[in-house]
Amino acid sequence: MTSFPVHTHETAPEGSKEILTNVEKSYGFLPNLMATFAESPAAIEAYAAISGIFEKSDFTATEKQIILMTNNRLNGCTYCMAAHTTISQMQGVPQDVIEALRDGSPVEDPKLEALLTFAAQVNEQRGVLDPADIDAFLAAGYTKANVLEVIVGTAMKVMSNYTNHVADTPVDGAFQANAWTPDQSVAA
Repeated sequence: MTSFPVHTHETAPEGSKEILTNVEKSYGFLPNLMATFAESPAAIEAYAAISGIFEKSDFTATEKQIILMTNNRLNGCTYCMAAHTTISQMQGVPQDVIEALRDGSPVEDPKLEALLTFAAQVNEQRGVLDPADIDAFLAAGYTKANVLEVIVGTAMKVMSNYTNHVADTPVDGAFQANAWTPDQSVAA
């Protein structure tokens, strides 16, 4: 089996070190995902860039986590589900929403449920959507810009989820309390 290193500042390629430093300042520790991305300066730069761009979207913290965690669940990413559960808790995402995102059940708020449904459709249908899917999303109060921003969040999760699958990234101690397995999902 091919193993991927979880880099430190000392072992990372030169082109990854500045981003690792910035990530560590932001989180207070160096998450294993970013330490794994560090193997490729291009990959870590791309992920850092798309993450920063997604943060600029019009979505609230709860809406962003709905997009990200829906993709994590559908892609079966144990690392990102644990990490984003922790991040969601820190950002004040309601516990019932977090639980729904972890187990694949509906969200009670109709607008948030429309977002969850649309994010799942984008993932499962690989962006080949029926016009009615887009119309339903827009009718829930979202915009055409939001349609594209869901795609940005999905692309971000493709990068991290697939990297975690390929590299078998170990879940950080900071996220262990929120460990998750795909069989916890009712609609996996």
